[in-house]
Amino acid sequence: MTEIIVIGGGWAGCGAALAARKAGANVTILEKTDMLLGCGLVGGIIRNNGRFTAAEEAIALGAGELFHIADSVARHKNVDFPGHKHATLYDVTKIEPKVREFLEGMGINIKFKSRAMDVKVKDNTIQGIVLANEEIIEGDEFIETTGSSGPMGNCLKHGNGCSMCIQRCPAYGPRVSISKKAGVEDLVGKRSVDTYGAMSGSCKLNKDTLGENIKRQLDEKGVVVVKIPEEYIKREKISMKVCQQYALEEYAANIILLDTGYAKFMTPFFPLEDLRKIKGFESARFEDPYAASKGNSIRYMSMAPRDDYMQVLGLNNLFCAGEKSGPFVGHTEAICTGILAGHNSVRKALNMELVKLPRTLAIGDIIAYVNEQLKAEHGLYKRFTFAGSTYFERMKQLGLYETSPEVIKERVAKLGLTGFFNENLAIKQEKVVGMYNNRF
Repeated sequence: MTEIIVIGGGWAGCGAALAARKAGANVTILEKTDMLLGCGLVGGIIRNNGRFTAAEEAIALGAGELFHIADSVARHKNVDFPGHKHATLYDVTKIEPKVREFLEGMGINIKFKSRAMDVKVKDNTIQGIVLANEEIIEGDEFIETTGSSGPMGNCLKHGNGCSMCIQRCPAYGPRVSISKKAGVEDLVGKRSVDTYGAMSGSCKLNKDTLGENIKRQLDEKGVVVVKIPEEYIKREKISMKVCQQYALEEYAANIILLDTGYAKFMTPFFPLEDLRKIKGFESARFEDPYAASKGNSIRYMSMAPRDDYMQVLGLNNLFCAGEKSGPFVGHTEAICTGILAGHNSVRKALNMELVKLPRTLAIGDIIAYVNEQLKAEHGLYKRFTFAGSTYFERMKQLGLYETSPEVIKERVAKLGLTGFFNENLAIKQEKVVGMYNNRF
């Protein structure tokens, strides 16, 4: 059988593994830490604004299982908060075991504590991935979903230092760019002329350290908004955030909390000595990053140039997804790019024609649009998400934004793509070969 190797077990890697396995391949995920989902372990927001449309498209296309799992552990559904409508807040403390069980149940091999360090390449074709223990993992096609944050040096140079975030670089080693190791020059996002990357846009508070009234509102409504005293407002933090869909005045002037199991605090960082002077936060404690008083992780430091099939340019058998494939923001975006990368990796291994998703679908449009924007002037300064900022406005202008699952299903059906990712390509190819052999 075709062997697909996915480097990185975040949401993009899980999406890629799901699609590749459905397409009939043997799939191995190499994950450097002891858990899947990466930033998804502290994320928790799906289906807000245009992400609802994208999730329902993925479901109609036949690759919606990860969204169903997130829905199954949702703490709150149909939540509105500043600038965002109909969000689902999944429980970050419960989701990882569910995803792991599901993927392993599909027969996907997950190798934890397996840090990719280097790559064996011949004639622009990857032969194998070299792990930290010097083991070489061979495959037919490879998908890099290592993200774009880390190592610690990037946070030291372009941020406020290591903030002890969920990436856990000191414990499991820094991220290594496989595309760069294979000879491809990575793209680096920018904040200004001399500043690179962007800072993660939220941190998490332990709910039990908050005032009883705040805890009760979080449990009941899923969202709490508390005005920040003027002397503690730092509006300059807005421009630092990777999540430009939250770069609104409301997020500078207020503490906005979302209930994702933790209290998700929608700001990159906040000095604890100031936070504890605000009513209801007198005993507050950060859960992620542990040093969220001073800063957060820096992202978009390593993006691979790629085509709209999600194949890395310059290499014959490397695909990419998630933040590795461009300045995408969010778990929905990671899953959706991963699905296409995983499916096309199997097509490539089987010498079948690769596919692009049509731009009449939001998923297909954002994949192509981000590529176009990266080639435009100031493209590396931009970030793209279904949930807000410039791309959500584009969705609305093009008529792609839709909140009716039935309308979205019909849209996919008219394209002849209902259940598209459910097809086992290996079996399909065997049938075609068998028919050819019977004729001759």
